[in-house]
Amino acid sequence: MDLDELFPDKPKDPLTLLVRQDLDPLSVDELHARIAILEEEIGRVRAKISAAVDHRANAESLFKK
Repeated sequence: MDLDELFPDKPKDPLTLLVRQDLDPLSVDELHARIAILEEEIGRVRAKISAAVDHRANAESLFKK
């Protein structure tokens, strides 16, 4: 999916700016650090998704009674 489709009205969105950043000036160590930070962010996002799904399931079960 293209980020322009995901954030069409947010050209200055940090995620959009991140993926458009030129990686050429970065060293191998900087690239490894970048990957580590992005993997941590992926974990944070996955945890948020899981919490949202659990919250919704709990709410649905509460209102089905």
